[in-house]
Amino acid sequence: MTTTPPKPHAVGSPGYSQTLPCLPESAARARRLVRAAFATWSLTCLAENGTLIVSELVGNAVQHGGGTALTASVTRVGPARVRIAVTDRSSAVPVARVPSDDDTGGRGLLLVAALADRWHTEHRHCGKTVWAELAVRGRVV
Repeated sequence: MTTTPPKPHAVGSPGYSQTLPCLPESAARARRLVRAAFATWSLTCLAENGTLIVSELVGNAVQHGGGTALTASVTRVGPARVRIAVTDRSSAVPVARVPSDDDTGGRGLLLVAALADRWHTEHRHCGKTVWAELAVRGRVV
């Protein structure tokens, strides 16, 4: 599977998306997409949390998505609000769990919930989209 170059949304809110192989290495490409969009929109104050969130969402899609590709997107849904989303082929809804101290995984959605203002899963005809929104606190110019 080849990676498609990032493309801007043609209609609707400003945003970018990229189809990536369903591989762990795709998290790095998704982080670059998020950082580039935030820099374009002068919202670099959200970049650290945004890159952590997209890493976790891509990791979940790779581990549980059941397909060969995923799509990462970042959309400016308001002057001070950004939505980061990952779409995969699985219809299984992710569930945040409470891992024990000995568990080596299972903390991703807890991290997403802690960093994002809100997050949710939307069913698609061929899978699902998991998204998280970040908002700038204070004044945005």
